Amino acid sequence: MMNSLLGALESGLLYALMALGVYITFRILDFPDLTVDGSFTTGGAIAAVMITGGSSPWLATIAAMIGGMVAGAVTGLLHTKGKINGLLSGILMMIALYSVNMRIMGKPNVGLLGETTVFNSISPLLLMPFIVVIVKLLLDLFLRTELGLALRATGDNQRMIRSFGTHTDNTIILGLSLSNGLVALSGALIAQQSGFADISSGIGMIVIGLASVIIGEAIFGARTVFFATLAAVLGSIVYRIVVALALRIEWLEQTDLKLITAVIVVIALVLPSARRSWKQKNVAKKRSMEISAMTDSKQVGGGL
Repeated sequence: MMNSLLGALESGLLYALMALGVYITFRILDFPDLTVDGSFTTGGAIAAVMITGGSSPWLATIAAMIGGMVAGAVTGLLHTKGKINGLLSGILMMIALYSVNMRIMGKPNVGLLGETTVFNSISPLLLMPFIVVIVKLLLDLFLRTELGLALRATGDNQRMIRSFGTHTDNTIILGLSLSNGLVALSGALIAQQSGFADISSGIGMIVIGLASVIIGEAIFGARTVFFATLAAVLGSIVYRIVVALALRIEWLEQTDLKLITAVIVVIALVLPSARRSWKQKNVAKKRSMEISAMTDSKQVGGGL
């Protein structure tokens, strides 16, 4: 049990960077970006090819992040300059990245066993908390800058922010670029931790990212930017722990992972709204009883 929980914590920290990327597009920009499934693989592909080619693992990781940023920027250009629907832009880029990733790797799978990675001298469980905290704090600082505030305002009300002279096209491209850069960074680190990069590794990543964000917000809240990004990180860890515990059930298998993810997301989405509905009904019932009691007392008073 303890090994499973430690493994879940390690995975949660590795995927936390992806959750932060998904948070930027879905919560800050309100943009349904499906590029994530492709850019995650792009990060792993670039890192794996560079490492096997003899490059420094840290340089390969940085290059992977830049590759993801380029992919996100192209999605932004398709949407803003090409006037293509946001959802369709992400789908088109995700499809295109499949071929791009195959070109990068040259084959469906690139092994990293025996190669020097960032985790050779230190365990992911020890290194990842530092990386995640640094990235989270840098993101918090960025979102408090003038450019970061413009990015947040673009997601809230594009028409209003345009009236202040801000080019929303640029902020959308920036947000998508930053988001997919973090996703690719996560993909690069996970490829090094698992020992291989695979062409299908990004399938379903957007759902996992959304699950982390939604679970984190449902449990920890998102009152401010600091707590929202913290919720995304903690949500990723909680999600992995829940999955690890679910897979310990005898009749569930590893192949049921996608089904478990879907169920977790549904529960995380339904519970908050069900809780609000229950509270509203209770408040309405209480007010109805108070009005009824007041009406009865007036009738009694009038009769006397």
